[in-house]
Amino acid sequence: MTETLGTTGTLANPLAARDHARGMEGTVVESMPVLPPAADDLPAGVAGEDLVWEETIAAGGYATRRLSRGTRLRLIDLKGDACAALQVFNAEMPAERLNVADTVKVQWNAYLGAGKLLLSDMGRVLMSLLEDDAGTHDCFCGASNAATNAAKYGNGSNSGPYPNGRDRFLLGAAKHGLGRRDVHPCVNLFKGTRIEADGAITPQMGPFEPGRSVVLRAEMDVIVVIANCPHVLDPREDWTVAPLRASAWRGPVTPVDDPVRNATPEGLRAFLNVEDYFRR
Repeated sequence: MTETLGTTGTLANPLAARDHARGMEGTVVESMPVLPPAADDLPAGVAGEDLVWEETIAAGGYATRRLSRGTRLRLIDLKGDACAALQVFNAEMPAERLNVADTVKVQWNAYLGAGKLLLSDMGRVLMSLLEDDAGTHDCFCGASNAATNAAKYGNGSNSGPYPNGRDRFLLGAAKHGLGRRDVHPCVNLFKGTRIEADGAITPQMGPFEPGRSVVLRAEMDVIVVIANCPHVLDPREDWTVAPLRASAWRGPVTPVDDPVRNATPEGLRAFLNVEDYFRR
């Protein structure tokens, strides 16, 4: 077989392409899944074999995972400039998904933090926020889209230099057989907004100190989709975002005496709805 040099510098011969691909085994880059999952900074009492997900999500990247009830998900803003736009689905019945409006109004609070819940459109808790040392999150603005990025950066296409959050969500949802109509409003972690007395939205975009983290607990079997793209209200002219680390490990189902479960009457009702769902 005649070998010709391709435009990328690799041989057009498919066998040579195969050898090149195999030669990349073991290559480690900044943003990639770790297989099998491994981490040297798991919380005390968490065994390595309980780790189910370890991945660094690139700037402009996305990731998705199905997590079992009780699993803890830790997100770390590695360089202080990540924006973790998060969507959550009931893994068993994805028609049930995160409802940001109910998350806000049922808890009488529009600002996420430790002890707050992510509620579904069926009155159940999908995930609870156990730990938060960031304090800057957003339940108001949703994700960027192709039009907003094109207007701001000159290009908003999914395959272009300035990818947007909504299209990244579409890619993540597609891996679970979901489509455009399933991409719903999200919460943004690590990038915040505050609503002023006159109704104005004040962005809290940083950059912040590196290493800020949140830990969420799956209260149902869930699908999470994370898009790591600049916040739609980021005032900086340049498209700017930093890598985001995701780690998840198995954990116990929330017990009846859990302080987050029992913190408010509204929250307790949402947990009771979850427990009734699993009583079938």
